[in-house]
Amino acid sequence: MNEADQLVITPVSGLRQLSHFIRLPRRLYAGLPGYVPPLDMEQKDLLDPRKSAFFGHGRAQYFLAMRAGRPVGRISAQIDDLAIERLGENIGFFGALDAIDDAAVVTALLDAACDWLRERGMVTARGPFTLNSNGELGVMIEGHDAPPMIAMPWHPRWLPPLIEACGFAKAMDFVAYQMDIGPQAEEKHLVPSSLRLGEGRLGTVSTRGMRKGRIAEDGEILRQLYNDAWRNNWGSLPLTADEMKAMIAQMKPILKPEHYVLIEQNGEPVAVALVVPNLYDIAGDLGGAPSPLGWVRLAARLLRHRFRSARVILLGVSSKMEGTALGAILPALAIAELMRRGHSLPYRMVEMGWIVETNMPMRRLIERLAPEPCKRYRVYDRGL
Repeated sequence: MNEADQLVITPVSGLRQLSHFIRLPRRLYAGLPGYVPPLDMEQKDLLDPRKSAFFGHGRAQYFLAMRAGRPVGRISAQIDDLAIERLGENIGFFGALDAIDDAAVVTALLDAACDWLRERGMVTARGPFTLNSNGELGVMIEGHDAPPMIAMPWHPRWLPPLIEACGFAKAMDFVAYQMDIGPQAEEKHLVPSSLRLGEGRLGTVSTRGMRKGRIAEDGEILRQLYNDAWRNNWGSLPLTADEMKAMIAQMKPILKPEHYVLIEQNGEPVAVALVVPNLYDIAGDLGGAPSPLGWVRLAARLLRHRFRSARVILLGVSSKMEGTALGAILPALAIAELMRRGHSLPYRMVEMGWIVETNMPMRRLIERLAPEPCKRYRVYDRGL
């Protein structure tokens, strides 16, 4: 091999290399069917140590694969102290894995990430996570031609086989579903009429949206309910107060009170859901780094709330409701309430993900309206 064509794995250092790292996927995948680049600013919120709340409890190293002076792939290696505490094992993560269709590139990147984790005492490498399970997770296995959705990554079809060729085995799959909402959607099959909101044998059950001026307080209710509800789910990690604060700050420009569903029984929060508009609806045609005119167009679309779809990013039911009649139908009540709000919001489709493939009660509930998943993501493990 010509020396100039040799593959070199370089640790990312400094803001300039970090910018190259963030922009790389849209350069590698430009023109591939199904790929729509996310906004660079969205990815900076995930990856930039100055912006990401992950670095309050974790540390990471980014790597670029270079050939002939050009980047041909990227990866992150990260250790999350909260994950080690929750899982009780020295499990390290890799993520942000994107590369050309070249086994040597993917192998070298994964080896660099695993070496970094091993040197710091980790015994298992798990991923992809960007940067943990509260961010973007998994590599896309199915759904490459589905419409893009906010904070749901896209990967080329060649990537999973190349990961598996490096000795990584499936740890878990996560699925996503797309459901119609709004006037054309039917909710009567989700919740029996005898268990609708109001006064009844289950007590006073009511719902409300997010309170303007009290967003931080409602965010904390959401965080506590979510952490309580998902504490036993595979791979789940608690959302920290800083992560919730950062999430609200990032989404505040597009959030409306109707995006937040809080269900209370006798005045006590028992279930919560948060839906966010799909940023791709208004930014997908502008590229990852819009021109000045593109930013003007984006601002105008944002002001008019020109969204057609949305994503349920958080849904949780209090553990106090386990084994109760109300607890059994609270997820359906939350979904039905989101569908009702589709009459006043512009959305005509909502995506629910990620759902652990083994969570059959939730899957059976959703599949009454959406029989098949629209996307599938895989998380891998490899011993170190």
